[in-house]
Order: sequence, then structure tokens, then C-alpha cells
Amino acid sequence: MQHLTRPLPHQPAAPTARPRLLRWLASALLGAALLTGCASTSPPPGLQPVTGFDLQRYQGRWYELARLDHAFERGLRDVSATYTPQPDGSVQVINRGRQAATGQWREAVGKALFTGPASTASLKVSFFGPFYGGYHVVGLDADYRWALVVGPDTGYAWILARGTQLPRATLQRIVAQAQSLGIDTQAFIWVDHTDTASPTPAQP
Repeated sequence: MQHLTRPLPHQPAAPTARPRLLRWLASALLGAALLTGCASTSPPPGLQPVTGFDLQRYQGRWYELARLDHAFERGLRDVSATYTPQPDGSVQVINRGRQAATGQWREAVGKALFTGPASTASLKVSFFGPFYGGYHVVGLDADYRWALVVGPDTGYAWILARGTQLPRATLQRIVAQAQSLGIDTQAFIWVDHTDTASPTPAQP
């Protein structure tokens, strides 16, 4: 879900950080390619995406509270995703996060398409041309306050919320649900959020 490979225009990388930035970009592209280039867009076996899904209620900004570790998000904090329905039926996806080591904001803009009826929360997302990876909401609060999302397999999982925190009891229920679906919840990285006023996203 989260592919953050482009620095925001008004936050240029320092010249001395160029080699490190190039290494980071290479690892991010590799991780994204693994997710979107070779992966299935179907839900993981045995997992059922949410039905009765309402994109109009799901649209807008979500904060990443937890994730499984992958190269394309490694070292990022203050991570969020913003979903915007488009006239052609697709969904614009803007992922944004801040590198903990440098404070630099990064973003990636992609497109999501439903793999079936829009009432089923099973989509495919692309950040790199024709290559798509699965995005499946397998847990969703009745009031759309939190969501549990998986990718092409249970090695990709995220807990998202409308705010940067959820009540402890709510988080415990989400983690228990994730564990029952075969997700390695012991490996969750809990994301720090100290700066929610991220820069205005660039337009694709």
C-alpha cells in the first residue's frame, strides 16, 4: 500500500545525502516492484474482503498506526494515505510519510481500481504504470474509524485509522482479528505520529 518514493517539491534532499537517497530509492522501487509487479491482485487464500463497502465513507485521509516491515516504508513515521474517488471510477491514492532520520517528507501518487463490484473492498493499486498489487480491506469499523488492510498475502498488513490514536481496547480487538487471519501481529511496527500537518501533496 505504502510506496513513498518521491520527495515533495519544496523539500529537496541535501546534496550530501544523495548517495543515501539513491540507495533508499532503489530499495523502495524494489519493494514496490515485488508488491505490484509480481503479486496477485486477489485476496490471500481464506481471507474475505469487507462487503457492503461504501467508498464515499472510506474516502479521505487515514493514518497508518501499524504495519509489517517492508523496504519501501522502512524508517518512515507520520505515515498517512489519502483516497479520492475519480470520475472514471478509479481512486487516487496519495501516500505520504516522513523519514525519521532526516525529517524529509516523501510522497507517492497511485491509482486504485476495484477488482469486482464497488460494494466489495477488494482493489488493485498501482504506483508504477501497469503493475498492480492487491489492496483488501478485511476489517472495517461500522463507523469507518479504523480499517485492517492486507496486500497479496498476509506478509503485507496495515492498521489504519482516521486519527493518530485509537483506544487501547479497540486496538487489542483489531490485533486479535489480524492474528486470527494469520497475520504475524508480533511483527507489527507501531508508527510514531508527531507531525500530522504534512505538506500539501504534489499533483500527479
